[in-house]
This record gives sequence, C-alpha cells and structure tokens, in this order.
Amino acid sequence: MDSPLVTHVLNTADGVPAARIALSLHRLDPQMALWNLITSETTDENGHCSELITRKDFTTGMYKLRFETGQYWENLGQNSFYPYVEIVFTITDLDQRFHVPLHLSRYTYSVYRCSCRQ
Repeated sequence: MDSPLVTHVLNTADGVPAARIALSLHRLDPQMALWNLITSETTDENGHCSELITRKDFTTGMYKLRFETGQYWENLGQNSFYPYVEIVFTITDLDQRFHVPLHLSRYTYSVYRCSCRQ
C-alpha cells in the first residue's frame, strides 16, 4: 500500500528505533464531535508504520495518532511519565504525503511534520 500518511518512532533515550510500539489512527467526525478509529497498528523493527490509511479512505479533516508509550516502556522494564502520546493534526491538501515522526524518551517527546512530497 502507498499510504499518504506514515509515521515512525525513535527512542531518543537509547538512540534506537521504537520497535513494536502500538498505535492507532483516528479521524474526527465533526458532526458528532467523536473520534472514529481507522486502524490499529504496531511499529516494525525499524520503528516505522507505513500502512496507516489507503489513498481511497484518506479525506480532509482532523486526525489523531495515538501512541501507547507507557506500554512500550513497560515492555522494556522501565517507567514512563506519559502513558500515551496523542498527536492531533489537520489535513487540508490530499495531494501531499504526510510523515509524522515521534521522538520519544521516558520523560519527554517531540513531534514534527516532515516536508515529504509525492
């Protein structure tokens, strides 16, 4: 699949990809003000998740990526301040490709949008 929306997670505390971190993609229903689950995935061994949504199902609107960070750190035998991280963003141009990386440690995180074009 050539998903128009992809993500990857980097464990910046250890300088490694965040492999096997559970995440989900949701889209806001503006009429009901409810988040609808689109998919649940897990990052691969390189911390990537590249099959989030098909081009056909990709529409303009507000989206949310939720990363289960607490479970990830627990699986590594460590504590974390954040039980999960949610990134909310708006899609207005369907002709672009969106890459939303998450850089993560146990007590901080950062996100940004890569300027990827198709």
